[in-house]
Amino acid sequence: MTQSYTPPFNISSTIVSLVAEISQILGRLAVLDDVSNNLRLRRINRIRTIQGSLAIEGNTLSVEQITAILEGKRVMAPPREIQEVRNAIKAYEVLEKWKPYSKDDLLSAHSLLMSALLDLPGTFRTGGVGIMAGQTVVHLAPPAGRVPYLMNDLLQWLKETNQHPLIAGSVFHYEFEFIHPFEDGNGRMGRLWQTLILGKWNPLFSAIPVESLVYEHQAEYYAALNKSTKNAESSVFIEFMLKMIIGAVRSLSTPEVRPDVTPEVKKMLSALNGEMTRKEIQQKLGLKDEKHFRTAYQQPAIAQGLIEMTIPDKPNSRLQKYRITPKGIAFVKENQ
Repeated sequence: MTQSYTPPFNISSTIVSLVAEISQILGRLAVLDDVSNNLRLRRINRIRTIQGSLAIEGNTLSVEQITAILEGKRVMAPPREIQEVRNAIKAYEVLEKWKPYSKDDLLSAHSLLMSALLDLPGTFRTGGVGIMAGQTVVHLAPPAGRVPYLMNDLLQWLKETNQHPLIAGSVFHYEFEFIHPFEDGNGRMGRLWQTLILGKWNPLFSAIPVESLVYEHQAEYYAALNKSTKNAESSVFIEFMLKMIIGAVRSLSTPEVRPDVTPEVKKMLSALNGEMTRKEIQQKLGLKDEKHFRTAYQQPAIAQGLIEMTIPDKPNSRLQKYRITPKGIAFVKENQ
């Protein structure tokens, strides 16, 4: 291969439409200072990003546990999973300092992301690797001896390409997973690096948790990777990632002022401060009737995506709390 190498992919009409729609939504978001400058929003979505990316790799820590680790609190969990979270927190904190096309930065990122998890983090693999689905090998990565050359070509293409960053980031992500340059940590590295590529194009991506949406569609993520490999070009994966990105940016879009956003829901949004229990919210609103609170305040706000539960899998948990979503933050800002 030469420096003129171009990864194989085709630009479909679907890809063109998705890129245009994402760009349009980001244009609207750019006028909302909250999205790019709200530190609380950035922190919440960074935690969701870390939780989503690590969960794809089997890490079981919840958003609440990751938040506790970030705050320096003690968490009862497997030591390896805690180390994975600590590494990811450090990596995403310095993400903006790296150059997407720099091999040295790529190796430094892997060293940080896999610190204390591998014997030689930050170095390309020296042996063969395959991706397994149960007992079946679904992808046999290129021989280790070719990895440095393949990565050099891919990084050079990324540096020189005129493709839109939304497309280039998805292409890089797929090619990176195909090459599988490291002994371990390839999945989280591929997602980290696409986030870096997107962030260099538009800083708003520091507040957009794309990885958490990928986690919600994990089976489709692997299916898109496998299908692109069978097709010998990455168009299917590009379309999948663009759909994940558009879903994530839509979650931050300014909601329209609709008549079904009742005065009760508006009051609840104004009352929320951080993560609060049902009792705390009721007390702040001066409400004693729990049933009335649930039917007139809590349930409509959740249904409209303006608030969310901190433990959505266990809605009746005694530890359950509620917090305003990015959509809710944007709504409050728009209607102040």
